[in-house]
Amino acid sequence: MYKLIFFLNLLIPIFTNAYIGPGMAGGFIASIVGIILAIFIGFIAILYFPIKRFLKKRKK
Repeated sequence: MYKLIFFLNLLIPIFTNAYIGPGMAGGFIASIVGIILAIFIGFIAILYFPIKRFLKKRKK
């Protein structure tokens, strides 16, 4: 009987009024911005050295 109640509790969602404070939202925003910046800086780093080499050859 207890197993049945346990599995029914897992299957039937119970909605709660949970509070997510500003610290959690700030951490989430910071992590998203960090991921976007890491991708952007990685993309720039990949393109920087070939462009730099091309401009150096062009000057000579």
